[in-house]
Amino acid sequence: MTTYQESITSNESINELIAETASINHVEVIENVIDSLEQDDSAMVSHTPEGGYLWKFKYGSVQVFVQLNGTSDEDTITVWSAVLNLPAKDEPKLMRYLLELNCSSTFEARFGIIENRVVVISTRTLAELSPGEVSRLITVVATIADNNDEALQTEFGAT
Repeated sequence: MTTYQESITSNESINELIAETASINHVEVIENVIDSLEQDDSAMVSHTPEGGYLWKFKYGSVQVFVQLNGTSDEDTITVWSAVLNLPAKDEPKLMRYLLELNCSSTFEARFGIIENRVVVISTRTLAELSPGEVSRLITVVATIADNNDEALQTEFGAT
């Protein structure tokens, strides 16, 4: 009988954890993370007619954007920050360097190109996304962008 009750308790705990994960308010979590990172009261948010959100805030020397395109499990959170405008000096060398960084030091993020800008970016679906993972995504992108933007601009920025 004791084993049976322990089993029920264990199953109840698992069900509670699943329910907690399912009921996470991603908007609230994102805003809490941004509040902890943003500088100079720089955080701004806009709402799209489709029910999405777009935040912008300053972190160090970069602007960081966080986009939530909805709140269902299939929707995504995308975090990005521009670090260098293109065209750049010695683009083949730049591209090789960015690929090497992608392989060695970007964690869940990566360098990419959006509208003639080199960005640090990360995208994840909301399914089973914990508050800690939201915090990590935003922090990783902001930190990598802030740690690399000035060096990239100095070495590869157009004159």
